[in-house]
Amino acid sequence: MSRTALATIHLGALRRNLARVRERAGGARVMAVVKADGYGHGLERVARACADADALGVAALGDGLRLRAAGIAQRIVVLSGPDEAGDLAEFRRLELDAVIHHESQLAWLAADRSVSSASGRPLRVWLKVDTGMHRLGFDPRSIVETYTKLRALPNVDADIVLMTHFAASDEFDNDLTAAQIARFDQATAHLAGARALANSAGLLGWPAAFAGSASPAGHWVRVGGLLYGLSVVEGKSGTDLGFEPAMTLSTKLISVKRVKKGERIGYAATWECPEDMPIGVAAIGYGDGYPRSAQPGTPVLVNGMRAAIVGRVSMDLITIDLRGAPRAQVGDRITLWSRELPVETIAAHAGTISYDLTCGMTRRVLFVEDDR
Repeated sequence: MSRTALATIHLGALRRNLARVRERAGGARVMAVVKADGYGHGLERVARACADADALGVAALGDGLRLRAAGIAQRIVVLSGPDEAGDLAEFRRLELDAVIHHESQLAWLAADRSVSSASGRPLRVWLKVDTGMHRLGFDPRSIVETYTKLRALPNVDADIVLMTHFAASDEFDNDLTAAQIARFDQATAHLAGARALANSAGLLGWPAAFAGSASPAGHWVRVGGLLYGLSVVEGKSGTDLGFEPAMTLSTKLISVKRVKKGERIGYAATWECPEDMPIGVAAIGYGDGYPRSAQPGTPVLVNGMRAAIVGRVSMDLITIDLRGAPRAQVGDRITLWSRELPVETIAAHAGTISYDLTCGMTRRVLFVEDDR
């Protein structure tokens, strides 16, 4: 094996996190969001671990194709819906649900003659309301009209799910989410169908988004980050929120040397040794997905002992201050993030978020699974 960067995916953690989500959600149905290759954990493996979810959420038609090819039979919702009129036949063939968020998609559906109420399976649709995110979705003032048009189409299933997306649900003292819930409720008050408002942060902080229902069909929650044990609240780790990280990223030490006081480490010689000291080199870099923006002082674990990187992260390697692990030697295991070293900590040192790091793993990293 030429590279030693290893991402271990803990399938047991995924299953337990899903169970915790379901417990918090009460009677709401649960969509496990597996877009972005399962937030970097692997699309198919995450889908199999989430066999108890009521549906899987993906970003694109291609993800639905991958899951069906892998034998996944669960309900799959494509969160951006069809990208062109020709996608509709494939949606039906694969039995995928489509989120409808734009007038162009309505026009494609109205012109589509590939299925009628008497032949084939009508498309299951989720109608998206733009309540304040201002990204995808219909104006709340047009929702009744749009819903009525969809219900009149013979190629659309009559059971339409109504949904929206929160812009600031991770800020529990921000009134925007309450305002979005109110706009949604007002726009959809007289429409039948299930509701889908709460994302991961909504599940934690906004029970009005999923507890109780104006519709006898009930509510859905759409959970991404929490499923993987990733934090959705600034300043907290997934563990702080009661969830288990599902990825451990590790590598090996490939060099240990002593460097004299005053010598400088790495590209551009940005870090100076304050004393004679041991420096380790580990086989991971931004070519593997470890963030180039990680600053000196970003922690790692060397055989379980805390140490820190020094110098700049390069494409294939990082350099480590081994004064805190004086017995370290070539071949020792280096942990970049894990249950003991939250990925949120690394993200903070790199000026980004945990999602960015787990989604950024490249094909050079070896992925393995365990049941922990």
